[in-house]
Amino acid sequence: PEGTTPLSSGVPPPLAVAPRLGSLGAVFIMLKSALGAGLLNFPWAFERAGGIRSAVTVELVSLVFLISGLIILGYSSSISGQCTYQAVVKEVCGPAIGQLCEICFVFNLFMISVAFLVIVDDQLEKRECQSQSCRFYQRFGLLLLCIFLILPLSIPKEISIQKYIRSGPCHEASIAIYSSMANQRLSHWVFISVVSMIICLIIYSLTGVYGYLTFGKNVKADILMSYTGDDILMLIARLLFGVSIITIYPIILLLGRSETQLITFRSLFTLSGILEVLRYALTVLWITVTLLIAVFVPDISKVISVIGGISAFFIFIFPGLCLIFAVQSEPVFGLTVWGVVTLICGAFIFGQSTTIAVMQLLGKI
Repeated sequence: PEGTTPLSSGVPPPLAVAPRLGSLGAVFIMLKSALGAGLLNFPWAFERAGGIRSAVTVELVSLVFLISGLIILGYSSSISGQCTYQAVVKEVCGPAIGQLCEICFVFNLFMISVAFLVIVDDQLEKRECQSQSCRFYQRFGLLLLCIFLILPLSIPKEISIQKYIRSGPCHEASIAIYSSMANQRLSHWVFISVVSMIICLIIYSLTGVYGYLTFGKNVKADILMSYTGDDILMLIARLLFGVSIITIYPIILLLGRSETQLITFRSLFTLSGILEVLRYALTVLWITVTLLIAVFVPDISKVISVIGGISAFFIFIFPGLCLIFAVQSEPVFGLTVWGVVTLICGAFIFGQSTTIAVMQLLGKI
């Protein structure tokens, strides 16, 4: 009937994306989304957590919330009929929370771009030369890289290889992955989520344990920087990681630029000429600002702290809100309580991570 919505009518609407993705493909893309720049930071995180036992305990507790968040997002996508994270939050939780989600999404992508440039900057560093002139040439090299390589790759309106990475990091990408799966039964999505997160847990844990046992308290925030400059295998690893980041950065920029245009310039969508100029301006501005931050805040741990704070919205807060709103029509006490617990945990993590990041940037800790 007129005036009803998919949620109010209780009938799951058809998803906008034609289902075609198999189980192995879904797991692979989930892993590709989850295994990012934070992997380099994990040995340092183990040291900060107080050792292997404490770090693994935190990982196991986090695993419960990570899997829970993915399941909630898959369920929310199935009842709302939307195939992007922002659209699902807006449909399930309302336009106000949906707009907050869009803003957080852009800011998260922006900080990921900063982290990428900081890592590339690390790979350009010459360990045997710490003078001001060396630092100048390092920054100049990063500037040339942005102008002659990253900028040309970031200008196009669309990038053909973006396929399933359109939604960015793991939880943000999960809805796009779920919407593209041939088998969209919730039980199957639970299986995909559990398998993907357990594999991620193993990879992150092995990286953290190996790096921590190798370097102990001397481990750096970027594990690759803990190795000597003449280690051939590490030189190859740094080169490959740098190339990977340079190719992913334009995709992250495109996602952030598209969302920024959608949020702030909705009324200009019919004016193609203005949108063309706007695309160029936003691209140059995005690269310039992320470059400046990467140059003046060259510590990846500080950037990761900011990303960790904003990621709490996507892993905890928004899934918790989606669960609370989704069960409003037929309240289930256990699910409502879990939604509130997830929401509170997310708020705590956001507050703690953001406070630590601000204090680090101000040089207080």
